[in-house]
Amino acid sequence: MKYALITGGTKGIGLACAAKFAAEGYDVTALWFRDEAAAASARSALPSVRFLRCDVSAEAEVKEVFRGLPALDVLVNNAGVSLFAQVQDTTLAQWERVMAVNAGGVFLCSKYAVKKLLERGEGAIVNVASVWGETGGSCESAYSASKGAVIAFTKALAKELAPSHITVNCVSPGVIDTQMNARLKEEEREALKSEIPLGRFGGAEEVAELIFRVAGQKYLTGQDIALNGGYWI
Repeated sequence: MKYALITGGTKGIGLACAAKFAAEGYDVTALWFRDEAAAASARSALPSVRFLRCDVSAEAEVKEVFRGLPALDVLVNNAGVSLFAQVQDTTLAQWERVMAVNAGGVFLCSKYAVKKLLERGEGAIVNVASVWGETGGSCESAYSASKGAVIAFTKALAKELAPSHITVNCVSPGVIDTQMNARLKEEEREALKSEIPLGRFGGAEEVAELIFRVAGQKYLTGQDIALNGGYWI
């Protein structure tokens, strides 16, 4: 049996990842934190998946989750929060929360995953970054910074863990049709689509499919893989 843990696993990309890995025969644990309704819906949709509540920015909670795992082969660090605000309107508390979840959560989950992966003698960590971590997004400075940190962390950790046969990569989605982009008005959606060469938003299932394939590649590590419909080349 192979084991996968997915953070932010009850909605969007995370839920699609949970479904994909479960369909491929993995024993899947998916983490969630705030949205109880989404967790209930996810449990109903994927009864074979174990859904656990965990704040990935809280070390004690993360440590407890990994202590309870029987084994681990793949970690998908997907949990994230967004913030759309001009920098002069962004509070220090907002900045710290975005960094704590988006970058700190990746660090903490990776830290406690490594022991489990070493016990298997190989494994994979796939981090979910963003096109804004690559290019920067106007009015999303905190979010962009957090995702840029994920990309840099991925490259460094890949070098550190390569001798142990553990691959570390990240996937940087462009505009994906998930709840995180639900704030967009219809005219904003159409304007964004016009900037994407493929002319549409990506789907969560498309991101999950790529993440699954990346996790299975034994000779791919330290890479930031863009999935953005040509939005950023």
